[in-house]
Amino acid sequence: MKFKIDTTLDRMRTGVVKTKHGKFNTPVFIPVATLASVRGLDNRDLKEMGAEVLLANTYHLHLRPGDEVIKKLGGLHKFMNIDLPIVTDSGGFQAFSLGFGMEHGVGKIANNIFLEGLKDIDFKGEKWAYVDDRGVRFKNHISGEIVELTPRKSMEIQSNLGSDIIFAFDECTSPLSDKKYTEIALERTHRWAEECLQYYNKKQAIFGIVQGGEYRDLRERSAKFMAERDFDGFGIGGSLGKSKRDMHNILEWVIPLLPEEKPRHLLGIGAVEDLFNCIERGVDMFDCVAPTRWARRGHLYISPEEGGKPENKFRIHIKNAKFRFDTNPVDRSCDCFVCQEYSRAYLRHLYVSNELTYFRLASYHNVYFIIRLVEKIRDSIESGAFYELKKRWLGYQ
Repeated sequence: MKFKIDTTLDRMRTGVVKTKHGKFNTPVFIPVATLASVRGLDNRDLKEMGAEVLLANTYHLHLRPGDEVIKKLGGLHKFMNIDLPIVTDSGGFQAFSLGFGMEHGVGKIANNIFLEGLKDIDFKGEKWAYVDDRGVRFKNHISGEIVELTPRKSMEIQSNLGSDIIFAFDECTSPLSDKKYTEIALERTHRWAEECLQYYNKKQAIFGIVQGGEYRDLRERSAKFMAERDFDGFGIGGSLGKSKRDMHNILEWVIPLLPEEKPRHLLGIGAVEDLFNCIERGVDMFDCVAPTRWARRGHLYISPEEGGKPENKFRIHIKNAKFRFDTNPVDRSCDCFVCQEYSRAYLRHLYVSNELTYFRLASYHNVYFIIRLVEKIRDSIESGAFYELKKRWLGYQ
C-alpha cells in the first residue's frame, strides 16, 4: 500500500491510497459490506455510485460462510466478484458490541446506541463476548457454540479473506468503562498489536488502532506506541467518549502524534456533521453502516437546500404522512437515479407497504449521498473553500 498526500489545508489533507486492487482518494467514506455485501446494493450499484473501497467484517465472515470457504473460492475479491480495494476490521469491535455494548446498552459514544450488524438479533440482556489477555471468547449467535478470536487468529482469518488493508486485533472499550479498566485494555491492545505485526500476512497492509477511551494520557500513550511500530496506517477506535465534543478532543490529542505520511481511519463514524468536523481535524478515512441502516428504518438524507440541518441530522422520515402526496424527489439537488426517477410519495408507499424495492432505492440514495458529500468536501479542501462549504451545511465555521 502507498499513500500520497496531494493537498493540505490547515490540518486537512487530500490524497490517494494505492493498493493491488486499485486506488482510492482521501478523504473517503467506505461503505460497510459486513457479510461481503452492502445491504440492499449490488456491485453494479456500488461502482455506478462511485464507491472506491469497501469494508468487510472479519468476525461475521468467519462465522458465515467461513474464512476457509472464502479462501478456497479465491478470497473476498473473487468471492464478491468485485475489483475494488477491500478493508477488513479485526473483530475487535465485536468484543465491545457483543460484550460491554450489550451489558451497558451503549455504542462507541455513550449517547448513541450503535451495535454494528446486529439489528435483527434478540439479545435478551445476555452478554455474548468475554475478554481476557489471550483474546475474546464469543457465543456464536448462529450455533450457540463458543468462538475464540486471538491476535494470531484474527490475522489468519484476514489473510484467508485476502483483503488489501487489515486492522490489528484490539479491545474496544465501553464509554462507561472506568480509567482503571481502560488502561488494562489499552496495555492488552498494545500486546496484541505486537503479536499482529509478528503474524500478519506481509502481502497485506496493516493498520494499528489507537485506544484509550476518553482519557487524554491513555490516548496519547497509545498514539505514541502505535506511531513507533511499523504500521502502514492507523485506526482511531474504541470508546469515543460521552459526547461529540469528547470525540473531537480525542482527535485533537491523537492526530498530531501520528506520522504525517500515513493515513488515519476513524472507525465506525459517518454522520454528516462528523464528516465535516473530523476531516477538519485530519481524518482521512471513515466507515459506517449508518447510511443503509437508516435507509431500512425509513430515514433518507437531505441537503441544506431541502431543509437538512444538524438538528434533524440531515434526514427526513419517509413514513411521515405529509409525504403521501409529495411529488418531489427526496432531494432536488441530488443527481442519484432515485432522485431523478422517483417521488417521495412513491418511496413512502413502498416503505409503508414493506416492498423490497424500497430497501434498494433508499439504500442507494443514502450511500450515494454520503459518498458525494465526502467528494464535495475533498474538492473544497483542494480549492480552499472548505470553510464556506462547512458553514453552508452546519451553519458555523
